[in-house]
Amino acid sequence: MSRIGNKPVEVPSGVTVSLDGTIFSAKGPKGELKREIHPDMIVKIEENIITVERPSENKNHKALHGTTRSIINNMVEGVTKGYEKALELIGVGYRATKSGQKLVLNVGYSHPVEIVPEQGIEIEVPSNTKVIVKGIDKERVGAIASNIRSVRLPEPYKGKGIRYEGEYVRRKEGKTGK
Repeated sequence: MSRIGNKPVEVPSGVTVSLDGTIFSAKGPKGELKREIHPDMIVKIEENIITVERPSENKNHKALHGTTRSIINNMVEGVTKGYEKALELIGVGYRATKSGQKLVLNVGYSHPVEIVPEQGIEIEVPSNTKVIVKGIDKERVGAIASNIRSVRLPEPYKGKGIRYEGEYVRRKEGKTGK
C-alpha cells in the first residue's frame, strides 16, 4: 500500500492543472510546468483535488503510484511557491560572484569556474560565500545545485569545499608522525 500515492493533491487557488493524454501541466503565478506521466497511472482531476490511482497491485505499479503523486505535487507546489537550494563556500579565499547571468566560482583552482544556469533557473549570490539556486522545477533546481557542489566537493580533513546549507561533513583525523 502506497501511503504517499493515496494522499490527494490539493490545488491552491490561482493554479490551473490539466491532463492532455499523458501530458500533465500546471500553470500558476510563478510559471508553467509540463511533464509526461506514465500511461499506466490513472490521474483524476476533480475541482481542486487531484488523485492518483494504480491499475493493479503489480510491484511496478506500486512503485509508480507514489512517484507519480510526488511529481504532480512538486509541480503544483513549484508553480505556486517555487523551490530554492542554498550552498555555502567554506575555505580560505573561496568566493562566488555573479557576472551577468553566470556564476563565477573561485575555489582554489588556477582558474575561475563559470556556471551558466539553464532557462528558468535563477542564481543569487547574497554574500561571497553563499549561493542560492531558485526555480519552479524541483528536479532542475537540485541538479544545478548538485553541479555547483561538484565543482569542489567538501573534503573530510579540513572541511573545505562547497556544501549545502546545513550539511554536516564528517571530519577525519590527519596523519600522525612518529
